[in-house]
Amino acid sequence: MSIVPKETIEVTAQSIGINNLSPDAALALAPDVEYRLREIMQEAIKCMRHSKRNLLTTEDVDSALRLRNVEPIYGFASGSGDPLRFRRALGHRDLFYVDDKDVDFKDVIEAPLPKAPLDCSVVCHWLAIEGVQPAIPENAPVEVIRAPSETKLPEQKEDGLPVDIRLPVKHVLSRELQLYFDKITELVVSRSDSVLFKEALASLATDSGLHPLVPYFTCFIADEVSHGLSNFPLLFALMRLVWSLLQNPHIHIEPYLHQLMPSVVTCLVAKRLGNRLADNHWELRDFTATVVASICKRFSHVYNNLQTRLTKTLLHAFLDPKRAITQHYGAIQGLAALGPNVVRLLVVPNLETYLRLLEPEMLLEKQKNEMKRHEAWRVYGALLSAAGQSIYDRLKMFPSMPSPPASTVWKTNFRIIHSCSANLLEEQPPAEKIGNDGALVPLSNNSSDMETDKDPAALGDSSAGRSSPKDIRESHSERRQKRDQLEKRILRTPALLNQAWKDDLDSGRLLLLLFELFGESIFPFIPSPEMAFFL
Repeated sequence: MSIVPKETIEVTAQSIGINNLSPDAALALAPDVEYRLREIMQEAIKCMRHSKRNLLTTEDVDSALRLRNVEPIYGFASGSGDPLRFRRALGHRDLFYVDDKDVDFKDVIEAPLPKAPLDCSVVCHWLAIEGVQPAIPENAPVEVIRAPSETKLPEQKEDGLPVDIRLPVKHVLSRELQLYFDKITELVVSRSDSVLFKEALASLATDSGLHPLVPYFTCFIADEVSHGLSNFPLLFALMRLVWSLLQNPHIHIEPYLHQLMPSVVTCLVAKRLGNRLADNHWELRDFTATVVASICKRFSHVYNNLQTRLTKTLLHAFLDPKRAITQHYGAIQGLAALGPNVVRLLVVPNLETYLRLLEPEMLLEKQKNEMKRHEAWRVYGALLSAAGQSIYDRLKMFPSMPSPPASTVWKTNFRIIHSCSANLLEEQPPAEKIGNDGALVPLSNNSSDMETDKDPAALGDSSAGRSSPKDIRESHSERRQKRDQLEKRILRTPALLNQAWKDDLDSGRLLLLLFELFGESIFPFIPSPEMAFFL
């Protein structure tokens, strides 16, 4: 049974001029009409899905009719936004039609034309920097800048309103600045190892009238870095140029950091810098890391997300196993230059996994390529240095720790031999000294029990070594004072140990982790008092 009633077929037939259609013919045509409608609706649903929508509209039905070479339905488009108003036809209970308003052609012809709508768009660019207009495509070119004549009247629109024409600011470089820029770029490209280039860098770091050249220098650096990655002297000279510009207190370089940072980061984490084996790209990466740290320290208050974005970039380069070893080295040096806290929070948690992957590259049995083995040892040294600086900075947070014994007296074949001067011996308790087996050796106050080699020339006159009772009392007083201080510091050791293993400092666990990863190589980064304290 068809869902299309025969009455719909009869009404459709009457609309095209067939008035004598029999009920049996209308009933027979209903299934065929239903089949055609289903096909059209399926096409309309396809159009809806291709449009990434979940609501079927009249435009989808019109598109389906066009695909079937059927004339679309007019007057039912939903693009106008106005709701359709249906009215019931007189004499018909279930027949409705759209009430179209009659429009007089005379009213349409005499109506004024509406204003043409303008396309809305937003474009950001530098109109002027420090009162100087940069030469960029968004600003008016110099050719159209003309000074208005004194007799010229303001232009007027068609509606009679005056138009005030304001010319853009002209960016003019003096002849001296042009010569200065050309000379600096020439030195950077071809004479970066000359004495004159060093003097030029000093001039860039101190001169106060170089701000108009900053946009030109930034464009020059970006272009040369992008095209000269195989030229090691050029890259090093460009980074030295960036450093000099950063050191100049008279230059406002903040608006140009978005152009400088890609070039600087490229010289830090690029896969290959230079094309010769003699090119010391390690030194270039170390210097570039210093430049990056200087930029973050100086401008992090201006750009709040500068260090965050840079840290994410370097951490991604460090943790990506598909990157080259040289790229890992640059990322490690960059993170280490950002501070010990960055190393402790981002590098140290990944040390164990990374060293497990790096170890095969360091062994001669597994890596026969000497250059790759050298690169792996370079990365290992960078990790050791970064981790050492991190633990050293962590240990500085403690108060003064009890120092190890400053002097010792060892038992030998002779009775006693002094290993340090008498001043250092005074710090020890008077009746106890440390023996070679680690035990305290009691000493007699009687001088006859001690056998020392006495040099008459060194001792001089016996009267010269005599001390007055006042000096002896002062010496005993100072000795007792030093002993009391040492006892107080030793009594504080349990409190310091508890503080060292707290969760907020975690210095004990950090030192233990680094010792497990690097062994005794981490010890040179730990001061002697802290080393004796933890041991």
